[in-house]
Amino acid sequence: MGFFMDSFDRHILRILQQDGRISNQQLAGEVGLSAAACWRRVKALEDKHVIRKYAALIDADAVQQGLCVLVMVSLLRHSVDHTKAFEEAMKGCEEVLQCYAVTGNADFMLRVVLSDIKAYDQFLNEKVFPLEGISQVHSNFSLREIKSETALKV
Repeated sequence: MGFFMDSFDRHILRILQQDGRISNQQLAGEVGLSAAACWRRVKALEDKHVIRKYAALIDADAVQQGLCVLVMVSLLRHSVDHTKAFEEAMKGCEEVLQCYAVTGNADFMLRVVLSDIKAYDQFLNEKVFPLEGISQVHSNFSLREIKSETALKV
């Protein structure tokens, strides 16, 4: 069952995606609602998990995490055990910012962010290669970021 969102809810989401630290009073003013009504709507969006969390976006280079690798991983066979084990292992890796089950030439695509090539080698040798069921790992190193957005069109 879906969660019905009207134009006020969508406006709230657009603003919060641009500034998650905006005060409720400011948000209410921009959306055209009372502060109480705006707070209730934001709370409902949070309770329904439309708003999953709030976060600060950090410049990777500023914290010496400038190596971005897109990793395609193929499993030997699609057994439930190997798939679940891989998924759980990746959920526990702080270097893995995103992990997708995909179609095509690989089974999973990871976005891994680390400090340097040595850290990536260590990640592979300690966290990926020891997993049972791994067939192939293809690494694509990002040369530069062209576009990186977090806001969804709502």
